Amino acid sequence: MTDERSGGDAGAAAAMQLGEALFREIRRLAEAVERLAPPASPAPDIAAADAFVWQPPGTLAPVPRVNRVEIGLLRGIDRLRDTLAENTERFAGGLPANNALLWGARGMGKSSLVKAVHAQINAARASAGALPLKLVEIHREDIESLPGLMAILRADAHRFIVFCDDLSFDADDTSYKSLKAVLEGGIEGRPTNVVFYATSNRRHLLPRDMMDNERATAINPGEAIEEKVSLSDRFGLWLGFHKCSQDEYLDMVYGYAERFGLDLLREKLRADALEWSTTRGARSGRTAWQYVTDLAGRLGVPIDA
Repeated sequence: MTDERSGGDAGAAAAMQLGEALFREIRRLAEAVERLAPPASPAPDIAAADAFVWQPPGTLAPVPRVNRVEIGLLRGIDRLRDTLAENTERFAGGLPANNALLWGARGMGKSSLVKAVHAQINAARASAGALPLKLVEIHREDIESLPGLMAILRADAHRFIVFCDDLSFDADDTSYKSLKAVLEGGIEGRPTNVVFYATSNRRHLLPRDMMDNERATAINPGEAIEEKVSLSDRFGLWLGFHKCSQDEYLDMVYGYAERFGLDLLREKLRADALEWSTTRGARSGRTAWQYVTDLAGRLGVPIDA
């Protein structure tokens, strides 16, 4: 009887030692995993700036000084400027507004217009003592993290423009479905304090060969095309930017030269600017700005847009 009790005590002790060893091993593994896990992102300080860059999984990096052009220097896009400004002003004031897709020719001021309108609206709101409108840039490759960004912005009292520059999708890219869901189709929908602005060289954001392939392989080709085109339909406001004429290009050059005090005779400036555009094979707002930058450097005049 004594031997049996001794054997039982020894077994219990062995089991207890095994349990303690197992517990220590589990705790060691848990601590190792905790060390490897990234630290929790601090809550974003929305008051730190009026513009941010979204860095997933949860960081809004403030931008102290936005790289932008004064809205008065954007020439040849008056109707587009006024339309986007009106939409943005309504949104900033708490009224309904549309998501906007600025599409078309390269270098015609699509992204510059978004940033310039944001600055114009905030200048007016500052003079009225109103909350500033915030601009949050999201990079194309981070589109799939939009739901996380929306969750952060939804809880804040400010109103936000979420901006994606040069938005487009490759043939094997399915992240456009995340964008569709966030813009309109998700169960929560787009937060009322967020509007989405995007620029693209393509009106439908998806390459033509991608849509052609879908048509060729789908059981119902029409439905496949609808799936792709419906992404652009999520943008209620479409603003088309087209190549500028020679007169519009020169008007941009003259406006920049006057703004920055570049002292050059008008005929000389005209001939010089046209030669510059000819060597580049393009006339656009970007070409005009690049010419003026070169001219200012040759004249020794610092410029600060």
